[in-house]
Amino acid sequence: MAVSKVVLYYAFTPLADPDAIRLWQRDLCESLGLRGRILISKHGINGTVGGELDAVKKYLRKTRDYPAFKQLDVKWSEGSGLDSSQSYPQAPHGVSLDFPRLVVKVRDEIVSFGAPDELRVDEAGVLGGGTRLTPAQLHELVAEKGDDVVFFDGRNSFEAEIGRFAGAVVPDVSNTREFAAVLDSGVYDHLKGKPVVTYCTGGIRCEVLSSLMTSRGFGEVYQLDGGIVRYGETFGDSGLWDGSLYVFDNRVSIDFTPDAAVIGQCHRCGASTNRMQNCHEVSCRTQLVVCADCAAAAAPECPEHVGMIAG
Repeated sequence: MAVSKVVLYYAFTPLADPDAIRLWQRDLCESLGLRGRILISKHGINGTVGGELDAVKKYLRKTRDYPAFKQLDVKWSEGSGLDSSQSYPQAPHGVSLDFPRLVVKVRDEIVSFGAPDELRVDEAGVLGGGTRLTPAQLHELVAEKGDDVVFFDGRNSFEAEIGRFAGAVVPDVSNTREFAAVLDSGVYDHLKGKPVVTYCTGGIRCEVLSSLMTSRGFGEVYQLDGGIVRYGETFGDSGLWDGSLYVFDNRVSIDFTPDAAVIGQCHRCGASTNRMQNCHEVSCRTQLVVCADCAAAAAPECPEHVGMIAG
C-alpha cells in the first residue's frame, strides 16, 4: 500500500515574478497528484501539500532545484491516506485525503498579518526578526532564565485550546491580521523587558510576529525555529509542550506520541477532548472544541449562533 505524507514548508526570499512561480508550482503539483494549499508573494512561498511519498519527495527535489528555494524549511508528518479513485497520470496511487483540492495563489503576504509593507526580506530570510532557537536551545534558555521566559503563542487563539506550551501567553485573536493591533494597543508592553519566545505551528507565523514585536520595542525576542512541529519531532510529549497540535487540513489535529495530554474541554459539557469542529453556521469560521458525544447529539454552535440550528 502506498504511504501518504504531508509536508509543511516555507521560504522567505525575494521573488521577482510570483505569478510565474504560481504557474510552475500548480503544474508541478498537478503532474504529481499532490493536493494542498500554496501561497506565493514577493516575499516568498508558504505551502502544505500531501500525497504519495515518492511524489512528495520528487516535488521537494524539483522545488529545491530553484535557487531561491534551495534552503526551503520543511517539516514532515503522516497523512491520513490516499484516494485511488482520483489519480493523475504520474500518480497512480491517487491523491491525498487530507486536502479537498489543490490551491495555488499569489497574495500580498504568504502569511496574512495585514502588514506587507512592514516585512523586509532578503535571500537569508526575514530581516529584523527574533533570535532563532532550536528546540534544544529553547530548553537551555529556560534552564538559564527560568520563569522569566515568556512563551508567546503566534497562532489563532482557538488553536491553543487543544495544545500549547505550558504557561504560554495566548492573545485573544481569531486571525493573524489582529496581531499588529493587539501589539499596538500596549496590552503586552509589560513584557518588553522579558525574554519572549514566539512560537507557531511550523515557524512561519513567528518569523513575522517576532519582527513586528522587535520593531515595537520588545527588547529580547526569540522565535522557535521550525515551530511546534520541529519541537514535537525532537521532544515528543516529554518536554514543555502540552496537548495536540491543530493543523489546517482534514486531519484537524495531530499528536506527537500516544502519550499526548488531552487539555481541550468540550464547549458544551466540559469533557476532555482534542476534537475540533466548525460552527454549524455556514458563514461562521469559528472552530469549537466539541467532544464526540456532543457533536453526535447536535450540530456545534458558537455562542452567537446558539439556537439557530436548523431542524
